[in-house]
Amino acid sequence: MSVETKMVLVSEIMVLVWATVGRTSNCRRVVSRYSTAAATEDPITPPVSVKYTQLLIDGKFVDSASGKKFKTYDPRTGNVIAEVAEGDAEDINRAVAAARKAFDEGPWPKMTAYERSKILFKFADLLEQHTDEIAALETWDNGKPYEQAAKAELPMCVRLMRYYAGWADKIHGLTVPAVGPYQMQT
Repeated sequence: MSVETKMVLVSEIMVLVWATVGRTSNCRRVVSRYSTAAATEDPITPPVSVKYTQLLIDGKFVDSASGKKFKTYDPRTGNVIAEVAEGDAEDINRAVAAARKAFDEGPWPKMTAYERSKILFKFADLLEQHTDEIAALETWDNGKPYEQAAKAELPMCVRLMRYYAGWADKIHGLTVPAVGPYQMQT
């Protein structure tokens, strides 16, 4: 899988973690550097381009079943960033069927917990390596300050991925002795 494909996956599944969005001082709202007030910096055009505008289904970029597209806009300027595929129920069904097949027949269910953790750690590494590009795209698409995405949200996302990667091979139960015909498991 190419780095560009991985970046698309990252932006598709990235969980945004709220950071402090301001401080209150003398009953007035003060805009901090992580504020969502987009007016605090000039609009940017990221040093990266939008390479993928199709749906990602079954590991491949494909057009929507209907062929429809929609424009995504830079909320700070109103300029069109790109035209992207517009998924509908048929596309959802294709994606769900592909995900089910991949889960049932693909390599993931056959992997050990340790192997899964290595993939999650690699995902976190890729997020961290491409923070500047992802933050620029997030800023462009959402209108948020670059610093908020680059210094707060993406580092927290990386930490979150590493946290769960660390737990992947540690989730197990212990059988605890119980009185009577019961089984207790923690």
